[in-house]
Amino acid sequence: MAMRDTYRILYMGSSGEIIEKKSRFIASFRPVKTEEEAQEFIEEIRKKYWDARHHCYAWILGKKGDRKRCSDDGEPSQTAGKPMLDVLEGEEIVNVCVVVSRYFGGTLLGTGGLARAYKGAVKEGLKTCTALTLLPGKKLIIRTEYTDVGKIQHILGQQDLITLNSEYTDVVALTILVPDEIIDKILSDITEVTGAKADLQILEDLYYSKYEKEVCLFSK
Repeated sequence: MAMRDTYRILYMGSSGEIIEKKSRFIASFRPVKTEEEAQEFIEEIRKKYWDARHHCYAWILGKKGDRKRCSDDGEPSQTAGKPMLDVLEGEEIVNVCVVVSRYFGGTLLGTGGLARAYKGAVKEGLKTCTALTLLPGKKLIIRTEYTDVGKIQHILGQQDLITLNSEYTDVVALTILVPDEIIDKILSDITEVTGAKADLQILEDLYYSKYEKEVCLFSK
């Protein structure tokens, strides 16, 4: 089976602030999946910090980060949006939008100073955000006789696989999360120990990650 790539998303947004020569730079983050969601967030921040002089932004969408946009919002060209986007790309985070609202402090920072400040605000905000690395996997349902459950659970335990659901009726149905990289091995091993009597069905391709003690599932 073809291997899929892992990728990293913004899971929970937050904000951060730096002050540079009395100018305030407030970075606000939100997870987004579409351009429309990104634009809504940008407008929301414009209203929240309505009296700020600039609202520069950058966003990256898609598993490969192939959809992206940034804006200097009136700051000198290449001093805000692009440096902000560079930070996100450096962290390899996608499905993310960041807006940096600037309150001018009366002292000009120069193009180099502006770029450093906008970068610094994004880095500061990222410290309090939560990003997750999503791994490709499959949701597998195993239907088996009670006599084979022990053998199957031994295989699952050896690979430290996560059981998402268990049903015990006239047969046992176990719904398992299996990483892409070992799905062929798991199918083969279970088929072998049960003498091909277990019914194995891949329900869906998905992505998953562990956050704290929870398993988070994401659609393909």
